[in-house]
Amino acid sequence: MNETTTGDPTAPKVRTHNRAATFWSDRLFRAAAVACASVVVLLVLFFAYELWRSSELSIRTFGWRFWISRDWDPVRERFGALPFIWGTLVTSVAALIIAVPLSLGTAIFIAEVAPRWLRQPVSFVVELLAAIPSVVYGLWGVFVMVPWLREHVQVPLSQRFGHIPLFAGPAFGVSMMAAILVLSVMIIPYITAVSREVILAVPQAQREASYGLGATKWETIRRVVLRYARVGILGAIILGYGRAVGETMAVTMVIGNRPEITTSLLQPGYTLASVIANEFTEATSPLYLSSLTELGLLLFIITLVINALARLLVWQVSRGEVQR
Repeated sequence: MNETTTGDPTAPKVRTHNRAATFWSDRLFRAAAVACASVVVLLVLFFAYELWRSSELSIRTFGWRFWISRDWDPVRERFGALPFIWGTLVTSVAALIIAVPLSLGTAIFIAEVAPRWLRQPVSFVVELLAAIPSVVYGLWGVFVMVPWLREHVQVPLSQRFGHIPLFAGPAFGVSMMAAILVLSVMIIPYITAVSREVILAVPQAQREASYGLGATKWETIRRVVLRYARVGILGAIILGYGRAVGETMAVTMVIGNRPEITTSLLQPGYTLASVIANEFTEATSPLYLSSLTELGLLLFIITLVINALARLLVWQVSRGEVQR
């Protein structure tokens, strides 16, 4: 680097960087950053291409009928995705219905209600739930939740409300209901964490203005904080839904793994992720393997769209571009 001086002899000398070295270092840094980002994009495109290429046999054989067919018979090589789409839709949506109120209430408590000394411990517990491996949730579901659920919930429901299609049939324990409860517990920390950050991003001036107009704390939270953060909270919910759709191990251990379409929550079911995990190693024919890969392609597209939408909504809130 070079040293320059001003006209005043008493002024300190100012060092200037070599312009050529600075130019090339900036170019090198920019190229490295672009390369890292390109690798991530190329990986996603590569995954999509490989899934599509491996699914071509199934796509050519069944066409659009694959998505509306109920048959799943590996022996006769008749494959249809509808039971797994149904199972994925029912379990993920029902888990979301249970998890959203609990997650939103917890996020509001941490951000707006809890005293300062309690916020950090509660936040730590929420983050700890997110860090637990899914197989641990599955073991807890199999050995603790399923036996209790069968004896104390499913049997009484079947005896008293068996005439209702939602609770028809015998109580197996492993069922759609068990998968819904496990999923709801698993997605609570994700929705809570993102919702908490979105609520904390609401400017303090909004709260102070509400209090200045005479609003109570509940009115401020309901009419100001939640209204300001509604798009970000929606993004957190969609992000949790994407987590529920793609969950594999815990759901596989408690859902019963039966490829049937049923309206009863007491009966076993199947999801897209579960059937891939269970039967991929058993696929003995090219068409069988291709059909499982096509299920994976569908799951890839669904989770990609859901996560992209959630990230977009959260980004809008963080940038303050939401209409208030």
